[in-house]
Amino acid sequence: MKKVLIINTHLTYPNWTEGKLNDAFAEKARDFFKSKGFEVIETKVENGYNIEEEEKKHLDAEIVILQTPINWFGAPWIYKKYVDEVFNRGLFTKSFLSGDGRTREDLTKQYGTGGNMYGKKFMISATWNAPKEAFGNPEYKLFEGKDLSDIFLPITSNYRFCGYDIIDSYNCFDIFKNAEIEKDLENYPSHLSKVFEL
Repeated sequence: MKKVLIINTHLTYPNWTEGKLNDAFAEKARDFFKSKGFEVIETKVENGYNIEEEEKKHLDAEIVILQTPINWFGAPWIYKKYVDEVFNRGLFTKSFLSGDGRTREDLTKQYGTGGNMYGKKFMISATWNAPKEAFGNPEYKLFEGKDLSDIFLPITSNYRFCGYDIIDSYNCFDIFKNAEIEKDLENYPSHLSKVFEL
């Protein structure tokens, strides 16, 4: 049975952000993949994790979904800690990658080609305060025309470095001022079906 790993990296701030929206998207993904015959394995980073178990989850899963709020233009800090611990483990054991790809014997080999996870897929599902119009639009000063793939590069590069294919993200924008949350939740399974060809 194929496996999908859903990593929920929401970080609770009491009386401000309780994580219900990210839980709802994780549940939608869980239900979708179960309906397609996948075994769903999950990690809620805030609840704690075992580094060796997370390494194994990544090795077992064909697909990894990161469910995250965007806090100050990135995933919450607990996710960076998770990546540092889990991916360092995968480097130490040589399970995720065998090095950075380069060798002294062959200087033509590129940095970032030493991964062992080729054939696996990684996707981000994110919730934003920012409006959709802020991305890919040079009229918006903050991002200067950069699109979501540019903004997500610090996250996706970790997975690409290990050999994963990066799948188009799914995003719920403007959640505090002009949200279409019900519509975004409703459309999420269609996105998953399309990008994973299920």
